[in-house]
Amino acid sequence: MKTELTTLPSGLRVATCEIPHAETASLGIWADVGGRHEPAKLNGISHFIEHMLFKGTKRRSARRIMEEVEGVGGDLNAYTAEERTCYYAAAAAEFFPRLCDVLSDLYLDAKFSLTDIERERGVIGEEILMYRDEPASCVQEMLNEHYWPNHPLGRPLTGTLETIASFKRDDFLDYRTSHYHAGSTVVSAAGKLKHEEVVDRIAKLFESIPKKRATRFSKAPEPKAKTRIISEKRDTQQTQIAIGLPGPSHFDPRRYAVQILHVILGGNGSSRLFQEVREKRGLCYSVSTHPSAFHDTGMLNVSLGLEQKNVEKSLRLILAAFETIKSKPVGAAELRRAKEYAVGTSRMSLERTSNQNMRIGGSVLVYGKITDPEDVHAKLRAVTADDVMAAARDFLDTSRATIAVIGPSPDDRKILSLFES
Repeated sequence: MKTELTTLPSGLRVATCEIPHAETASLGIWADVGGRHEPAKLNGISHFIEHMLFKGTKRRSARRIMEEVEGVGGDLNAYTAEERTCYYAAAAAEFFPRLCDVLSDLYLDAKFSLTDIERERGVIGEEILMYRDEPASCVQEMLNEHYWPNHPLGRPLTGTLETIASFKRDDFLDYRTSHYHAGSTVVSAAGKLKHEEVVDRIAKLFESIPKKRATRFSKAPEPKAKTRIISEKRDTQQTQIAIGLPGPSHFDPRRYAVQILHVILGGNGSSRLFQEVREKRGLCYSVSTHPSAFHDTGMLNVSLGLEQKNVEKSLRLILAAFETIKSKPVGAAELRRAKEYAVGTSRMSLERTSNQNMRIGGSVLVYGKITDPEDVHAKLRAVTADDVMAAARDFLDTSRATIAVIGPSPDDRKILSLFES
């Protein structure tokens, strides 16, 4: 595999990963904008624009956009995150020029017709209600809102029913003009392709893209040194709990130790929490950890779903696991398994051109370069037991925890007393 990065005169960046033995090719167009760039009154507009780009251009109807890719066995989709929006497609390598033409067309020339806007307003409204009806999803939104209060990172990526109802056509056009330009755009491609050919093709297709610099976002606040809990009483069979703890940013050197800490604590079926809470005691169906990293902050999330009667006992076990990993070095065998799991799952995922495409595109957006996965793997393998223990002490800080709970009878006072003690 060979990776290359070229910056066009406009400022648009083109990153490729040539995989000669592959039979497929994947393409991504990335906008350096997401939920945390939005002012409060435009909460959800990045996600709404993502939807609108699939609703037709001057050359293609919404149906034709999908048919041109799916009609050759390909896949076409998009997602909006806190710091990025990505449009991506994959197909047999012979159809790569078609992927470039379709994706560039929707990225540069979406119509934003009033009829389509109103129709999609209803679709996104249903999406918001769907997540609201899913306690496991809803509890995560509650957690974000209170972990980053009064900050874009704490707002739902979908927006709210109130904000999406207020958007006008000019809001979409103005926001796209401000954020969809050469300085904020990365095009990535992976598979059976040639870098020079991709650069030439993208340069022609994106000849008309406006030339601007990437926009900034507001700095994330530091988590307050106070345990906080929010809850919602709901008639459900299970209680859903999400615990937010400080986490490293994309640039924090401790992020490699935290990745290993995550694997050991709740990253897979052999992790400590899964074994202790579910396998050994049968107290829950799901318990896991999830690290999230951003440009200047991060969160280590612990989530679980269980019967209300098992909440106190499970939380005591989780907090005891925190204390153990903060005070006692991880054994050599467990540390080795965690590191091999982190490296192995990464290597397996990168056998797909679509995952290589995501890797290089995300790398350029975050670091301004294509990082070598083997460099990352080497840093993961270099993590020591002392590094893990130090990371646990730094980040498993329950005095700065935020806890969100949805269930039939949440006991805020009891849960808070467990964390404060």
